[in-house]
Order: sequence, then C-alpha cells, then structure tokens
Amino acid sequence: MTAHVVVGVDGSPSSQAAVEWAADDAARRGRPLRIVHVCAPWIYDIPLQTPPGFRDSMAEYCQEILDAALSLARSHAPDLEIEAVRERGKASDVLRREAEDAEELVLGSRGLGGFAGLLLGSVSLALAGHVAAPVVVVRKTRRHVHDEVVVGFDGPPTPEAVFRYAFEEAVMRKAALHAVHTVQAPVLGPYAAAYTSLIDDAFVTEKRLAAETLEPWRERYPQVEIRQTVVIGHPVAVLCEASQTADLVVVGSRGLGRAGSAALGSVSHGVLHHARCPVAVVRPRGEA
Repeated sequence: MTAHVVVGVDGSPSSQAAVEWAADDAARRGRPLRIVHVCAPWIYDIPLQTPPGFRDSMAEYCQEILDAALSLARSHAPDLEIEAVRERGKASDVLRREAEDAEELVLGSRGLGGFAGLLLGSVSLALAGHVAAPVVVVRKTRRHVHDEVVVGFDGPPTPEAVFRYAFEEAVMRKAALHAVHTVQAPVLGPYAAAYTSLIDDAFVTEKRLAAETLEPWRERYPQVEIRQTVVIGHPVAVLCEASQTADLVVVGSRGLGRAGSAALGSVSHGVLHHARCPVAVVRPRGEA
C-alpha cells in the first residue's frame, strides 16, 4: 500500500478519535487507510510458568483492539480502502517505520497504551516532528465543524511544506485558511513610552512581511478564502486561542519559522499540549 494514511491505535478514546479523523482525511485525499496496532513484545515472550491461556488472551485482546478500530473506520467511511495490521515491538519504533512511506501519520494525543496521566502521550511526542510525514495528533472527537484551518508562522522562511499542507487541507475541506502571524512583544524598560512609534513601525513592517509571505500562496490557491491575523503575543497562546474555532492547526516542526531550535520546537510542543483541536506538525521531507 503506497501513498496512504497511517493511524496508530490502542483502544483508548483518543485513538478512537484518531481513527475517525484519519478515515475522514483519507477519504478526502482519495487515499487508502492503514490501521496499525502495536503489541508489546512481552505479550509473546512471557515465561512458560504463567497461567495457561494468558498468552493467548493477551494476543486476542490486541486483535480485538485492531478489529474494533477497523469496524469504526468502515462505519465512518464505508467506501474507503482499509488495511489493518497487528505489529510486534515498541510502538514508537514501529510507527516511525510506518511513517516512512505514508502520506501522513495520525495518532491519539494520549499515546499508545491508553494511559491518561499526561496531556500528551509519549509516543505522540516521540514521533511529532521526528518523522518525514506530517504527524496529526487528535485529542478527542469534535462534533462541530468550523470550516477553518489555522496555520501558524512568524515570517520568512517558513518551510513551504507547512503552507502546502495547510492549503491542501483547506482545499479538501472547502474551508477558509486563517494565517496567524505572531510578533513577540519586546522587553522594554521604564521608558517604554518613548519607543511607542518604533514599536508601531515594527508592527507595520511585520504586517507587510506577513502579506508578502502569503501572496504567492494566494496566487497558487485562489479558491481558498484567506484570513490573515498579525498579533503581538506568545505564539502558543495565540494559536491555542485560534484553535477554539478551527478544525485543524498546522505548525512547523521547529517552532514557527525563524526561531527554530530542537527537533520539535517549543512552539510546536506547546501547541500540541494545549490546542483545542487536532494539530498537524509538518516537517520538510528533506530535513535531517
């Protein structure tokens, strides 16, 4: 199966939401869906002195999770081509391999295992920004559709892959695109009033740069309604606020453009933890 959408499942509520999201997106893209459930190796390697039938019951439990996800996907998108596979190993390693030839990877926000102790599961955090395919993290099923995709950027050079993914999602959804450009407020001393005109000039410059960044995309996707917002504030807070009325937030894997840092930027990390809708972390395919 090539050019497909992969979703990792574990039976938890967030992974069920991920299955629904992945089935919908695969149908929009006209791509097959591949459902993957990863069984821990110990299920097959447990000592022989364990109670009879324990090994089989755990393997059956894994298969039941996979079967339930397959049934959910089929009921959600009846005409979709779907493949369901049960793999053995460490979830993050298996899904990293699955992402190599996938169009996108979809995960639940609580990770694989169903444990709700963290806002973001360890598997989701290990894969977002660390694989070539876009990684979409889904927290829960959303019943209300806003018909809006949010993309966050802070000026050039925002990777082209981020905008391309956001615009393609907007086209497939017939949704508007909300381009959010954030400007960090400067740290000023007691004489801040004296710098007001300088701050205003800088803000005007940022608005111009944002418009110039979006102009080629307006020409490339004339069918997409674009709303541009330039705001002074912390990008995580601004994007999370925008996520309340969005169906998807799209961010780069190294923060928002110029301020790149670790393999998963602090902004992307923060948005993954606190956004109110699914978040797509997009890394350019050629990025090391």
